[in-house]
Amino acid sequence: MDVFASKGYHGAVVDDIVAASDTSKGAFYHYFPSKQAVFLALMDALGNLVEKGVESAIAEEAGALRKVEAALRVVLETAAGHRGLAKILLVEAVGLGPEFEQKRLTIHRQFAGLIERHLNQAVAEKSIPRQDTRLAAQAWLGTLNEVITQWLVGGTGGLLSQLPGLRSLLLRSIGAPERTAEHGRARAKAGPARAGGRRPKRFRS
Repeated sequence: MDVFASKGYHGAVVDDIVAASDTSKGAFYHYFPSKQAVFLALMDALGNLVEKGVESAIAEEAGALRKVEAALRVVLETAAGHRGLAKILLVEAVGLGPEFEQKRLTIHRQFAGLIERHLNQAVAEKSIPRQDTRLAAQAWLGTLNEVITQWLVGGTGGLLSQLPGLRSLLLRSIGAPERTAEHGRARAKAGPARAGGRRPKRFRS
């Protein structure tokens, strides 16, 4: 991952990946037919990294709405901790070909489905009004994608500094009570260390 993160998809070559992984070209091509194949595998790995972080954060929270809020926090933490890879996935990968686009769509649908499930539970718990949760989940994911993308292509300041305002906006969009939004602003100000003690994991190529 470090090779792609530092050089970008187009700048990285197989020789770089082989050197960073301390292996041989023969071993590389035994497992991967091309640079594209290894990057698609890394996209899966990054998606799994976020999913595991989200599941861990969700397990620590009580109530469906709090679980959705935790998922939002982890997505931003992971993007901030892996800026180079996030830029490839959200900026450079656009237009790389149908396989990349299909992989991106699969990851997006995976997380939209997760958000939708917990929004449905929040409706069942009467934490938010009855609504089209699939549409709400897609809107949340689209908003997250745009906020992270704008930060990647030249935003100043830390991505996590946008969490309180983003969280409040998204919660209001689904009719969450204002007291819940206030709780989230206080929790977001505590930072990732106090809000569950997690730090983004680091991966080597």
